[in-house]
Amino acid sequence: MRFTTAISFSLLCLQVKSYSPRVQSREASATSYTCKCYEGDSCWPSASAWNALNSTVGGRLVKFVPHGAVCHNTFEGVNTFNADECAEATANQRSQPWLIETPLAPLRTYYSNNTCAVTTNPAEPCTIGYMSDYVIMATEAKHIQAGVIFANRYNIRLVVRNTGHDFMGRSIASGALAINTHQLKSSSFVKKYTGPGGYTGSVATLGAGIQGRELFRLANQQSPKVVVVGGECPTVGFSGGYIQGGGHGPLSTYHGMAADQALSFDVITAEGRAVTANAKQNPDLFWALKGGGPGTFGIVTSVTVKTFPELPSAGTILNINATHTTDSALFWKAVEAFHSFANMYVDNGIFAYYELSELRLHVQPFVAPNMNAAQLQLVLKPLFDKLDSIGVGYSTVTKEFPTYFDLYMDLFEDEIAGDNTIVGGRFFNRQDIAENNPALVEAFKVAVNPPNWAPGIVIGHIVGPGHGNPVVDNAIHPGWRQASSFSITVVNVPANATKAEKAEAKNILTNTIGTKLTSASPRGGAYVNEGDLNEPNWQTSYWGSNYARLLRIRQTWDPRGVFYASTTVGTEKWVEINDPPRLCKKN
Repeated sequence: MRFTTAISFSLLCLQVKSYSPRVQSREASATSYTCKCYEGDSCWPSASAWNALNSTVGGRLVKFVPHGAVCHNTFEGVNTFNADECAEATANQRSQPWLIETPLAPLRTYYSNNTCAVTTNPAEPCTIGYMSDYVIMATEAKHIQAGVIFANRYNIRLVVRNTGHDFMGRSIASGALAINTHQLKSSSFVKKYTGPGGYTGSVATLGAGIQGRELFRLANQQSPKVVVVGGECPTVGFSGGYIQGGGHGPLSTYHGMAADQALSFDVITAEGRAVTANAKQNPDLFWALKGGGPGTFGIVTSVTVKTFPELPSAGTILNINATHTTDSALFWKAVEAFHSFANMYVDNGIFAYYELSELRLHVQPFVAPNMNAAQLQLVLKPLFDKLDSIGVGYSTVTKEFPTYFDLYMDLFEDEIAGDNTIVGGRFFNRQDIAENNPALVEAFKVAVNPPNWAPGIVIGHIVGPGHGNPVVDNAIHPGWRQASSFSITVVNVPANATKAEKAEAKNILTNTIGTKLTSASPRGGAYVNEGDLNEPNWQTSYWGSNYARLLRIRQTWDPRGVFYASTTVGTEKWVEINDPPRLCKKN
Protein backbone atom coordinates (compact mmCIF):
# COMPACT_ATOMS: atom_id res chain seq x y z
CA MET A 1 0.00 0.00 0.00
CA ARG A 2 1.27 3.48 -0.82
CA PHE A 3 0.39 5.96 1.90
CA THR A 4 3.39 8.26 2.18
CA THR A 5 5.53 10.73 0.33
CA ALA A 6 9.19 10.87 1.31
CA ILE A 7 10.36 13.85 3.34
CA SER A 8 14.00 14.77 3.69
CA PHE A 9 15.10 15.75 7.17
CA SER A 10 17.90 17.42 9.08
CA LEU A 11 19.28 16.83 12.56
CA LEU A 12 17.61 19.84 14.13
CA CYS A 13 15.51 19.14 17.22
CA LEU A 14 12.62 20.91 18.89
CA GLN A 15 12.98 22.00 22.51
CA VAL A 16 10.25 22.78 25.04
CA LYS A 17 10.52 26.53 25.60
CA SER A 18 8.52 29.71 25.60
CA TYR A 19 7.37 30.94 22.22
CA SER A 20 5.02 33.39 20.61
CA PRO A 21 2.76 31.69 18.06
CA ARG A 22 2.44 33.23 14.64
CA VAL A 23 -1.09 34.29 13.86
CA GLN A 24 -3.03 35.28 10.78
CA SER A 25 -5.69 37.98 11.00
CA ARG A 26 -8.60 37.90 8.59
CA GLU A 27 -11.80 39.77 7.92
CA ALA A 28 -14.89 37.81 6.91
CA SER A 29 -18.03 39.91 6.39
CA ALA A 30 -18.13 42.29 9.36
CA THR A 31 -16.45 39.90 11.77
CA SER A 32 -12.74 39.97 12.56
CA TYR A 33 -10.93 36.68 13.11
CA THR A 34 -7.52 35.47 14.18
CA CYS A 35 -6.84 32.25 12.32
CA LYS A 36 -4.56 29.27 12.53
CA CYS A 37 -1.67 29.23 10.07
CA TYR A 38 -2.12 27.45 6.74
CA GLU A 39 0.08 26.54 3.79
CA GLY A 40 0.57 29.62 1.63
CA ASP A 41 0.50 31.97 4.61
CA SER A 42 3.73 33.75 5.51
CA CYS A 43 3.69 32.04 8.91
CA TRP A 44 3.69 28.54 7.42
CA PRO A 45 6.78 26.51 8.44
CA SER A 46 9.64 26.31 5.97
CA ALA A 47 10.81 23.03 4.48
CA SER A 48 13.72 23.02 6.91
CA ALA A 49 11.32 23.38 9.85
CA TRP A 50 9.30 20.37 8.65
CA ASN A 51 12.54 18.46 8.17
CA ALA A 52 13.55 19.31 11.71
CA LEU A 53 10.25 17.99 13.02
CA ASN A 54 10.72 14.82 11.01
CA SER A 55 14.13 14.33 12.57
CA THR A 56 12.75 14.89 16.05
CA VAL A 57 10.09 12.19 15.59
CA GLY A 58 12.54 9.69 14.14
CA GLY A 59 11.40 9.94 10.53
CA ARG A 60 7.74 9.35 11.38
CA LEU A 61 6.39 12.52 9.79
CA VAL A 62 4.31 11.64 6.74
CA LYS A 63 3.20 13.94 3.93
CA PHE A 64 -0.34 12.74 3.60
CA VAL A 65 -1.48 10.97 0.44
CA PRO A 66 -5.11 9.71 0.31
CA HIS A 67 -5.39 5.95 0.12
CA GLY A 68 -7.51 6.35 -3.02
CA ALA A 69 -4.67 8.10 -4.87
CA VAL A 70 -3.36 4.74 -6.13
CA CYS A 71 -6.47 4.56 -8.32
CA HIS A 72 -5.86 8.00 -9.85
CA ASN A 73 -3.22 9.02 -12.35
CA THR A 74 -1.83 11.85 -10.25
CA PHE A 75 -2.04 13.50 -6.85
CA GLU A 76 -0.55 16.99 -6.44
CA GLY A 77 1.43 16.57 -9.66
CA VAL A 78 2.94 13.21 -8.72
CA ASN A 79 2.12 10.01 -10.61
CA THR A 80 0.24 7.77 -8.17
CA PHE A 81 -1.63 5.14 -10.18
CA ASN A 82 -0.72 1.54 -9.30
CA ALA A 83 -3.02 -1.20 -10.58
CA ASP A 84 -2.17 -3.75 -7.87
CA GLU A 85 -2.47 -1.26 -5.02
CA CYS A 86 -5.68 0.12 -6.52
CA ALA A 87 -7.12 -3.40 -6.55
CA GLU A 88 -6.19 -3.75 -2.89
CA ALA A 89 -7.73 -0.39 -2.00
CA THR A 90 -10.88 -1.26 -3.96
CA ALA A 91 -11.25 -4.59 -2.19
CA ASN A 92 -10.81 -2.95 1.22
CA GLN A 93 -12.60 0.37 0.88
CA ARG A 94 -15.35 -0.93 3.22
CA SER A 95 -12.97 -2.69 5.61
CA GLN A 96 -12.55 -1.01 8.98
CA PRO A 97 -9.35 -2.91 9.93
CA TRP A 98 -7.68 -2.03 6.63
CA LEU A 99 -8.60 1.65 6.73
CA ILE A 100 -7.55 1.97 10.37
CA GLU A 101 -4.00 0.98 9.40
CA THR A 102 -3.75 3.93 7.01
CA PRO A 103 -2.43 7.20 8.42
CA LEU A 104 -5.65 9.22 8.32
CA ALA A 105 -8.52 7.56 6.46
CA PRO A 106 -11.86 8.19 8.18
CA LEU A 107 -14.24 5.26 8.51
CA ARG A 108 -17.06 7.53 7.35
CA THR A 109 -16.20 9.69 4.40
CA TYR A 110 -18.48 12.75 4.57
CA TYR A 111 -16.09 15.08 6.38
CA SER A 112 -13.20 14.32 4.01
CA ASN A 113 -15.19 15.98 1.19
CA ASN A 114 -14.78 12.87 -0.98
CA THR A 115 -12.23 14.36 -3.37
CA CYS A 116 -9.98 11.32 -3.83
CA ALA A 117 -12.17 8.26 -3.62
CA VAL A 118 -11.29 4.82 -4.89
CA THR A 119 -12.38 4.79 -8.54
CA THR A 120 -12.36 2.77 -11.76
CA ASN A 121 -11.52 5.92 -13.74
CA PRO A 122 -7.86 6.92 -13.18
CA ALA A 123 -8.41 10.17 -15.07
CA GLU A 124 -10.65 11.51 -12.32
CA PRO A 125 -8.95 14.28 -10.32
CA CYS A 126 -7.59 13.46 -6.88
CA THR A 127 -7.17 16.28 -4.35
CA ILE A 128 -6.55 16.37 -0.63
CA GLY A 129 -10.04 17.65 0.16
CA TYR A 130 -10.48 18.43 3.84
CA MET A 131 -7.72 16.11 5.05
CA SER A 132 -4.60 17.10 6.98
CA ASP A 133 -1.38 17.99 5.18
CA TYR A 134 0.98 16.10 7.50
CA VAL A 135 0.67 13.32 10.05
CA ILE A 136 3.03 12.07 12.74
CA MET A 137 2.79 8.29 13.06
CA ALA A 138 3.62 8.32 16.75
CA THR A 139 5.04 5.27 18.51
CA GLU A 140 6.14 7.07 21.68
CA ALA A 141 4.83 9.88 23.85
CA LYS A 142 7.80 12.05 22.86
CA HIS A 143 6.64 12.01 19.25
CA ILE A 144 3.32 13.46 20.37
CA GLN A 145 5.11 16.06 22.47
CA ALA A 146 7.14 17.16 19.47
CA GLY A 147 4.02 17.53 17.37
CA VAL A 148 2.21 19.59 19.97
CA ILE A 149 5.23 21.87 20.46
CA PHE A 150 5.57 22.34 16.70
CA ALA A 151 1.87 23.17 16.31
CA ASN A 152 2.21 25.67 19.15
CA ARG A 153 5.27 27.33 17.66
CA TYR A 154 3.74 27.84 14.22
CA ASN A 155 0.10 28.20 15.28
CA ILE A 156 -0.91 25.23 13.12
CA ARG A 157 -4.19 23.45 13.60
CA LEU A 158 -3.68 20.17 15.42
CA VAL A 159 -5.86 17.08 15.14
CA VAL A 160 -5.66 13.67 16.79
CA ARG A 161 -6.43 10.48 14.90
CA ASN A 162 -6.53 7.08 16.60
CA THR A 163 -8.67 4.75 14.49
CA GLY A 164 -10.79 7.18 12.47
CA HIS A 165 -14.08 6.12 14.06
CA ASP A 166 -15.29 9.60 14.93
CA PHE A 167 -18.81 9.86 13.47
CA MET A 168 -18.57 13.65 13.67
CA GLY A 169 -15.39 14.17 11.64
CA ARG A 170 -13.25 15.35 14.55
CA SER A 171 -10.23 13.31 13.44
CA ILE A 172 -10.20 15.23 10.14
CA ALA A 173 -9.00 18.81 9.72
CA SER A 174 -8.06 20.61 6.52
CA GLY A 175 -4.52 21.95 6.43
CA ALA A 176 -3.66 20.56 9.85
CA LEU A 177 -0.87 18.61 11.46
CA ALA A 178 -2.36 15.30 12.57
CA ILE A 179 -1.00 13.01 15.26
CA ASN A 180 -1.80 9.33 14.80
CA THR A 181 -1.80 7.45 18.14
CA HIS A 182 -2.86 4.06 16.77
CA GLN A 183 0.56 2.46 17.21
CA LEU A 184 0.75 3.06 20.98
CA LYS A 185 -0.05 -0.57 21.83
CA SER A 186 1.33 -1.06 25.33
CA SER A 187 -0.76 -3.02 27.84
CA SER A 188 -0.36 -4.43 31.34
CA PHE A 189 -2.70 -6.05 33.84
CA VAL A 190 -2.24 -5.91 37.61
CA LYS A 191 -4.26 -7.76 40.25
CA LYS A 192 -3.93 -5.08 42.93
CA TYR A 193 -3.92 -1.35 42.24
CA THR A 194 -1.74 0.72 44.55
CA GLY A 195 -2.37 4.17 43.10
CA PRO A 196 -4.46 6.99 44.58
CA GLY A 197 -8.23 7.05 44.79
CA GLY A 198 -8.98 4.31 47.30
CA TYR A 199 -9.49 1.48 44.80
CA THR A 200 -7.36 -1.64 45.41
CA GLY A 201 -8.76 -4.12 42.92
CA SER A 202 -7.47 -5.32 39.55
CA VAL A 203 -6.61 -2.91 36.74
CA ALA A 204 -5.38 -2.67 33.18
CA THR A 205 -3.09 0.06 31.82
CA LEU A 206 -3.64 0.50 28.11
CA GLY A 207 -1.83 2.46 25.42
CA ALA A 208 -3.87 4.79 23.24
CA GLY A 209 -3.76 2.39 20.27
CA ILE A 210 -5.41 -0.60 21.97
CA GLN A 211 -8.74 -1.43 20.29
CA GLY A 212 -11.92 -3.04 21.58
CA ARG A 213 -11.66 -6.66 20.52
CA GLU A 214 -7.90 -6.58 21.06
CA LEU A 215 -8.52 -5.40 24.63
CA PHE A 216 -11.12 -8.08 25.31
CA ARG A 217 -8.71 -10.78 24.09
CA LEU A 218 -5.97 -9.46 26.38
CA ALA A 219 -8.35 -9.45 29.33
CA ASN A 220 -9.46 -13.00 28.55
CA GLN A 221 -5.84 -14.18 28.60
CA GLN A 222 -5.37 -13.16 32.23
CA SER A 223 -5.46 -15.64 35.08
CA PRO A 224 -8.09 -15.39 36.34
CA LYS A 225 -9.93 -14.02 33.31
CA VAL A 226 -11.19 -10.45 33.60
CA VAL A 227 -13.39 -8.05 31.63
CA VAL A 228 -13.15 -4.35 30.86
CA VAL A 229 -16.04 -2.01 30.11
CA GLY A 230 -15.41 -1.30 26.42
CA GLY A 231 -17.40 -0.43 23.35
CA GLU A 232 -19.65 -2.54 21.19
CA CYS A 233 -17.55 -1.89 18.08
CA PRO A 234 -14.57 -4.30 17.90
CA THR A 235 -12.18 -1.84 16.25
CA VAL A 236 -12.70 1.40 18.19
CA GLY A 237 -9.68 2.74 20.09
CA PHE A 238 -10.35 2.40 23.82
CA SER A 239 -8.14 5.12 25.30
CA GLY A 240 -8.88 7.86 22.78
CA GLY A 241 -12.12 9.73 22.19
CA TYR A 242 -14.14 6.70 23.29
CA ILE A 243 -13.34 6.90 27.00
CA GLN A 244 -12.76 10.67 26.99
CA GLY A 245 -16.35 11.14 25.79
CA GLY A 246 -17.74 8.74 28.38
CA GLY A 247 -17.78 5.39 26.61
CA HIS A 248 -20.90 3.20 26.61
CA GLY A 249 -20.85 -0.50 25.73
CA PRO A 250 -22.31 -3.95 26.35
CA LEU A 251 -21.27 -4.00 30.02
CA SER A 252 -22.36 -0.43 30.76
CA THR A 253 -25.72 -1.33 32.25
CA TYR A 254 -24.00 -3.84 34.54
CA HIS A 255 -20.86 -1.85 35.48
CA GLY A 256 -21.39 1.73 34.27
CA MET A 257 -19.62 3.77 31.58
CA ALA A 258 -16.00 3.22 30.57
CA ALA A 259 -14.96 6.59 32.02
CA ASP A 260 -16.48 5.54 35.36
CA GLN A 261 -13.70 2.95 35.58
CA ALA A 262 -10.77 5.31 34.89
CA LEU A 263 -8.14 5.59 37.64
CA SER A 264 -5.30 7.44 35.90
CA PHE A 265 -4.39 9.02 32.57
CA ASP A 266 -1.01 9.77 31.02
CA VAL A 267 -1.46 12.89 28.94
CA ILE A 268 0.40 15.30 26.68
CA THR A 269 -0.85 18.78 27.49
CA ALA A 270 -1.39 21.77 25.23
CA GLU A 271 2.11 22.98 26.18
CA GLY A 272 3.66 19.67 25.15
CA ARG A 273 4.27 18.48 28.71
CA ALA A 274 3.83 14.85 29.72
CA VAL A 275 1.75 14.68 32.90
CA THR A 276 -0.21 12.13 34.91
CA ALA A 277 -3.78 12.88 35.93
CA ASN A 278 -5.43 10.92 38.73
CA ALA A 279 -7.11 11.48 42.07
CA LYS A 280 -3.91 12.93 43.54
CA GLN A 281 -2.00 14.44 40.61
CA ASN A 282 -3.79 17.08 38.55
CA PRO A 283 -7.22 16.03 39.85
CA ASP A 284 -9.04 18.71 37.86
CA LEU A 285 -7.66 17.38 34.60
CA PHE A 286 -8.43 13.83 35.74
CA TRP A 287 -12.07 14.72 36.34
CA ALA A 288 -12.38 16.43 32.95
CA LEU A 289 -10.83 13.54 31.00
CA LYS A 290 -13.51 11.24 32.40
CA GLY A 291 -16.23 12.23 29.96
CA GLY A 292 -15.35 15.85 29.19
CA GLY A 293 -15.00 15.18 25.48
CA PRO A 294 -12.49 14.00 22.87
CA GLY A 295 -9.44 15.97 21.75
CA THR A 296 -10.13 18.75 24.25
CA PHE A 297 -7.94 18.66 27.36
CA GLY A 298 -4.85 16.84 26.09
CA ILE A 299 -3.70 13.85 24.08
CA VAL A 300 -4.02 10.67 26.13
CA THR A 301 -1.15 8.24 25.68
CA SER A 302 -2.41 5.62 28.16
CA VAL A 303 -5.15 5.08 30.70
CA THR A 304 -5.50 2.82 33.74
CA VAL A 305 -8.96 1.37 34.31
CA LYS A 306 -10.66 -1.07 36.64
CA THR A 307 -11.14 -4.65 35.48
CA PHE A 308 -13.81 -7.04 36.72
CA PRO A 309 -14.11 -10.81 37.13
CA GLU A 310 -15.50 -12.72 34.17
CA LEU A 311 -19.09 -13.90 34.45
CA PRO A 312 -21.24 -16.43 32.62
CA SER A 313 -23.50 -14.55 30.24
CA ALA A 314 -26.47 -15.08 27.98
CA GLY A 315 -27.50 -13.40 24.78
CA THR A 316 -30.59 -13.19 22.58
CA ILE A 317 -30.99 -12.25 18.93
CA LEU A 318 -34.33 -10.88 17.72
CA ASN A 319 -35.32 -10.13 14.14
CA ILE A 320 -38.52 -8.60 12.80
CA ASN A 321 -38.33 -7.81 9.10
CA ALA A 322 -40.06 -8.12 5.75
CA THR A 323 -39.93 -11.92 5.94
CA HIS A 324 -42.23 -11.66 8.97
CA THR A 325 -44.52 -8.81 7.92
CA THR A 326 -44.87 -6.25 5.15
CA ASP A 327 -47.49 -4.33 7.13
CA SER A 328 -45.75 -1.11 8.11
CA ALA A 329 -48.28 -0.21 10.80
CA LEU A 330 -47.93 -3.63 12.42
CA PHE A 331 -44.15 -3.44 12.21
CA TRP A 332 -44.07 -0.12 14.07
CA LYS A 333 -46.39 -1.53 16.74
CA ALA A 334 -43.75 -4.21 17.26
CA VAL A 335 -41.00 -1.58 17.50
CA GLU A 336 -43.06 0.31 20.04
CA ALA A 337 -43.50 -2.88 22.05
CA PHE A 338 -39.78 -3.64 21.94
CA HIS A 339 -38.73 -0.18 23.11
CA SER A 340 -41.46 0.13 25.74
CA PHE A 341 -39.63 -2.43 27.88
CA ALA A 342 -36.34 -0.51 27.91
CA ASN A 343 -36.59 0.33 31.61
CA MET A 344 -37.34 -3.31 32.43
CA TYR A 345 -34.35 -4.55 30.45
CA VAL A 346 -32.05 -2.13 32.28
CA ASP A 347 -33.51 -3.00 35.68
CA ASN A 348 -32.31 -6.54 35.00
CA GLY A 349 -28.77 -5.43 34.07
CA ILE A 350 -29.32 -5.98 30.34
CA PHE A 351 -27.79 -4.14 27.38
CA ALA A 352 -29.10 -4.43 23.81
CA TYR A 353 -27.71 -3.28 20.48
CA TYR A 354 -30.11 -2.89 17.56
CA GLU A 355 -30.45 -1.48 14.07
CA LEU A 356 -33.75 -0.03 12.94
CA SER A 357 -34.98 0.90 9.48
CA GLU A 358 -38.28 0.54 7.66
CA LEU A 359 -39.48 -3.06 8.05
CA ARG A 360 -36.24 -4.11 9.76
CA LEU A 361 -35.60 -4.38 13.49
CA HIS A 362 -32.40 -6.32 14.09
CA VAL A 363 -31.46 -6.79 17.73
CA GLN A 364 -28.09 -8.48 18.03
CA PRO A 365 -27.79 -8.99 20.83
CA PHE A 366 -29.48 -8.56 24.15
CA VAL A 367 -26.59 -9.03 26.61
CA ALA A 368 -27.32 -10.43 30.06
CA PRO A 369 -24.24 -10.73 32.31
CA ASN A 370 -24.46 -13.31 35.08
CA MET A 371 -27.51 -15.02 33.55
CA ASN A 372 -28.10 -18.30 31.79
CA ALA A 373 -30.40 -18.80 28.81
CA ALA A 374 -33.43 -19.74 30.89
CA GLN A 375 -33.07 -16.68 33.09
CA LEU A 376 -32.76 -14.35 30.11
CA GLN A 377 -35.75 -15.92 28.39
CA LEU A 378 -37.79 -15.38 31.54
CA VAL A 379 -36.81 -11.69 31.65
CA LEU A 380 -37.75 -11.26 27.98
CA LYS A 381 -41.04 -13.17 28.25
CA PRO A 382 -43.16 -9.99 28.54
CA LEU A 383 -41.68 -8.74 25.27
CA PHE A 384 -42.42 -11.93 23.38
CA ASP A 385 -45.90 -12.16 24.91
CA LYS A 386 -46.57 -8.64 23.65
CA LEU A 387 -45.28 -9.41 20.16
CA ASP A 388 -47.49 -12.50 20.07
CA SER A 389 -50.51 -10.51 21.23
CA ILE A 390 -50.23 -7.97 18.44
CA GLY A 391 -49.81 -10.74 15.88
CA VAL A 392 -46.42 -9.94 14.41
CA GLY A 393 -44.01 -12.62 13.33
CA TYR A 394 -40.40 -12.71 14.49
CA SER A 395 -37.39 -14.97 14.76
CA THR A 396 -35.25 -15.33 17.84
CA VAL A 397 -32.50 -17.42 19.35
CA THR A 398 -31.01 -17.38 22.85
CA LYS A 399 -27.60 -18.71 23.79
CA GLU A 400 -25.62 -18.99 26.98
CA PHE A 401 -21.86 -18.74 27.37
CA PRO A 402 -19.29 -19.54 30.05
CA THR A 403 -17.92 -15.96 29.81
CA TYR A 404 -18.85 -12.54 28.51
CA PHE A 405 -15.85 -12.77 26.18
CA ASP A 406 -17.31 -15.87 24.52
CA LEU A 407 -20.63 -14.07 24.09
CA TYR A 408 -18.95 -11.04 22.57
CA MET A 409 -16.94 -13.07 20.08
CA ASP A 410 -19.96 -15.09 19.01
CA LEU A 411 -22.78 -12.54 18.89
CA PHE A 412 -21.31 -9.14 18.03
CA GLU A 413 -20.97 -8.53 14.33
CA ASP A 414 -18.15 -6.80 12.48
CA GLU A 415 -18.98 -3.40 11.07
CA ILE A 416 -18.26 -1.90 7.68
CA ALA A 417 -16.75 1.46 6.73
CA GLY A 418 -17.17 3.89 3.87
CA ASP A 419 -20.65 5.29 4.46
CA ASN A 420 -21.18 8.94 3.52
CA THR A 421 -23.36 9.96 6.46
CA ILE A 422 -23.96 12.53 9.15
CA VAL A 423 -25.29 11.60 12.56
CA GLY A 424 -27.26 12.89 15.49
CA GLY A 425 -28.31 11.18 18.66
CA ARG A 426 -29.97 11.35 22.05
CA PHE A 427 -30.17 9.38 25.27
CA PHE A 428 -33.65 8.89 26.66
CA ASN A 429 -34.71 9.37 30.25
CA ARG A 430 -36.51 6.56 32.06
CA GLN A 431 -39.52 8.72 32.87
CA ASP A 432 -39.86 9.87 29.27
CA ILE A 433 -39.78 6.25 28.11
CA ALA A 434 -42.41 5.26 30.65
CA GLU A 435 -44.71 8.17 29.83
CA ASN A 436 -43.98 8.98 26.19
CA ASN A 437 -42.71 5.89 24.38
CA PRO A 438 -45.21 6.20 21.49
CA ALA A 439 -43.88 9.68 20.69
CA LEU A 440 -40.30 8.36 20.81
CA VAL A 441 -41.19 5.69 18.28
CA GLU A 442 -42.88 8.31 16.10
CA ALA A 443 -39.56 10.17 16.15
CA PHE A 444 -37.79 6.95 15.13
CA LYS A 445 -40.19 6.72 12.17
CA VAL A 446 -39.16 10.18 11.02
CA ALA A 447 -35.47 9.27 11.43
CA VAL A 448 -35.75 6.22 9.16
CA ASN A 449 -38.16 7.90 6.72
CA PRO A 450 -37.13 11.58 6.65
CA PRO A 451 -39.42 13.70 4.46
CA ASN A 452 -38.21 14.22 0.91
CA TRP A 453 -34.90 12.50 1.63
CA ALA A 454 -33.25 9.12 1.32
CA PRO A 455 -34.14 6.51 3.99
CA GLY A 456 -32.12 6.67 7.19
CA ILE A 457 -31.33 4.33 10.02
CA VAL A 458 -31.41 4.34 13.82
CA ILE A 459 -28.55 2.60 15.62
CA GLY A 460 -30.01 1.87 19.03
CA HIS A 461 -28.64 0.92 22.40
CA ILE A 462 -30.62 -0.19 25.41
CA VAL A 463 -28.20 0.97 28.07
CA GLY A 464 -28.56 2.33 31.58
CA PRO A 465 -25.24 3.09 33.29
CA GLY A 466 -27.09 4.33 36.36
CA HIS A 467 -28.13 0.75 37.12
CA GLY A 468 -24.59 -0.48 37.57
CA ASN A 469 -22.98 2.76 38.73
CA PRO A 470 -25.56 5.26 40.00
CA VAL A 471 -23.19 7.67 41.79
CA VAL A 472 -20.02 8.89 40.07
CA ASP A 473 -17.59 11.79 40.19
CA ASN A 474 -16.79 12.63 36.59
CA ALA A 475 -17.67 14.92 33.71
CA ILE A 476 -20.25 12.68 31.98
CA HIS A 477 -23.67 14.30 31.63
CA PRO A 478 -25.46 13.48 34.92
CA GLY A 479 -28.60 12.65 32.93
CA TRP A 480 -27.01 9.41 31.74
CA ARG A 481 -27.69 7.94 35.21
CA GLN A 482 -31.42 8.19 34.56
CA ALA A 483 -31.27 6.86 31.01
CA SER A 484 -32.37 3.49 29.66
CA SER A 485 -31.90 4.01 25.93
CA PHE A 486 -29.63 5.84 23.51
CA SER A 487 -30.07 6.18 19.76
CA ILE A 488 -27.83 7.36 16.96
CA THR A 489 -29.74 8.75 13.99
CA VAL A 490 -28.04 8.42 10.62
CA VAL A 491 -28.79 10.58 7.58
CA ASN A 492 -27.37 9.39 4.27
CA VAL A 493 -25.80 12.04 2.02
CA PRO A 494 -24.88 11.48 -1.65
CA ALA A 495 -21.12 11.32 -2.14
CA ASN A 496 -21.38 14.01 -4.82
CA ALA A 497 -23.87 16.17 -2.91
CA THR A 498 -23.97 19.87 -3.67
CA LYS A 499 -23.56 22.44 -0.92
CA ALA A 500 -27.32 22.97 -0.97
CA GLU A 501 -27.94 19.25 -0.57
CA LYS A 502 -25.47 19.04 2.31
CA ALA A 503 -27.20 21.97 3.98
CA GLU A 504 -30.57 20.26 3.58
CA ALA A 505 -29.25 17.01 5.05
CA LYS A 506 -28.01 18.93 8.10
CA ASN A 507 -31.32 20.75 8.35
CA ILE A 508 -33.24 17.46 8.35
CA LEU A 509 -30.93 15.95 10.96
CA THR A 510 -31.19 18.90 13.35
CA ASN A 511 -34.55 20.51 12.76
CA THR A 512 -36.71 17.57 11.73
CA ILE A 513 -35.29 14.43 13.36
CA GLY A 514 -33.51 16.09 16.27
CA THR A 515 -36.48 18.28 17.14
CA LYS A 516 -38.77 15.24 17.22
CA LEU A 517 -36.43 13.27 19.48
CA THR A 518 -35.93 16.18 21.88
CA SER A 519 -39.65 16.88 22.07
CA ALA A 520 -40.35 13.24 22.90
CA SER A 521 -37.64 13.07 25.57
CA PRO A 522 -37.22 16.53 27.15
CA ARG A 523 -35.49 15.04 30.20
CA GLY A 524 -32.81 13.34 28.08
CA GLY A 525 -29.63 14.69 26.57
CA ALA A 526 -27.06 14.21 23.83
CA TYR A 527 -23.78 12.28 23.71
CA VAL A 528 -20.67 14.17 22.66
CA ASN A 529 -19.14 11.22 20.77
CA GLU A 530 -22.23 10.38 18.73
CA GLY A 531 -24.24 13.54 18.34
CA ASP A 532 -25.22 16.32 16.00
CA LEU A 533 -22.57 18.99 15.29
CA ASN A 534 -25.45 21.46 15.07
CA GLU A 535 -27.03 20.33 18.34
CA PRO A 536 -28.88 23.33 19.82
CA ASN A 537 -27.52 24.38 23.21
CA TRP A 538 -24.85 21.73 22.87
CA GLN A 539 -23.08 22.72 26.07
CA THR A 540 -26.08 21.72 28.16
CA SER A 541 -27.17 18.89 25.88
CA TYR A 542 -23.77 17.17 26.06
CA TRP A 543 -22.75 17.89 29.66
CA GLY A 544 -25.70 19.30 31.58
CA SER A 545 -24.70 20.94 34.86
CA ASN A 546 -21.05 19.88 34.40
CA TYR A 547 -20.30 22.34 31.62
CA ALA A 548 -19.33 25.36 33.72
CA ARG A 549 -16.72 23.35 35.66
CA LEU A 550 -15.38 21.83 32.44
CA LEU A 551 -14.99 25.29 30.90
CA ARG A 552 -12.93 26.50 33.84
CA ILE A 553 -10.66 23.46 33.54
CA ARG A 554 -10.26 23.96 29.79
CA GLN A 555 -9.25 27.57 30.35
CA THR A 556 -6.63 26.38 32.83
CA TRP A 557 -5.11 23.62 30.68
CA ASP A 558 -5.49 25.06 27.17
CA PRO A 559 -6.21 28.79 27.37
CA ARG A 560 -4.98 29.47 23.81
CA GLY A 561 -6.97 26.77 22.04
CA VAL A 562 -4.19 24.47 20.86
CA PHE A 563 -6.69 21.61 20.81
CA TYR A 564 -9.90 21.91 18.84
CA ALA A 565 -12.75 19.53 18.16
CA SER A 566 -16.15 20.75 17.00
CA THR A 567 -18.77 21.37 19.71
CA THR A 568 -16.43 20.58 22.57
CA VAL A 569 -15.72 22.52 25.74
CA GLY A 570 -14.42 26.05 25.25
CA THR A 571 -14.81 26.27 21.47
CA GLU A 572 -17.61 28.84 21.37
CA LYS A 573 -15.48 31.53 19.72
CA TRP A 574 -13.83 29.19 17.22
CA VAL A 575 -15.34 28.76 13.77
CA GLU A 576 -14.41 27.22 10.44
CA ILE A 577 -14.60 29.73 7.58
CA ASN A 578 -14.05 29.55 3.82
CA ASP A 579 -13.64 26.46 1.65
CA PRO A 580 -11.52 24.51 2.36
CA PRO A 581 -12.25 25.43 5.96
CA ARG A 582 -9.80 27.45 8.04
CA LEU A 583 -10.05 27.39 11.82
CA CYS A 584 -10.35 30.90 13.19
CA LYS A 585 -11.22 32.59 16.46
CA LYS A 586 -13.59 35.52 16.61
CA ASN A 587 -11.85 38.61 17.95
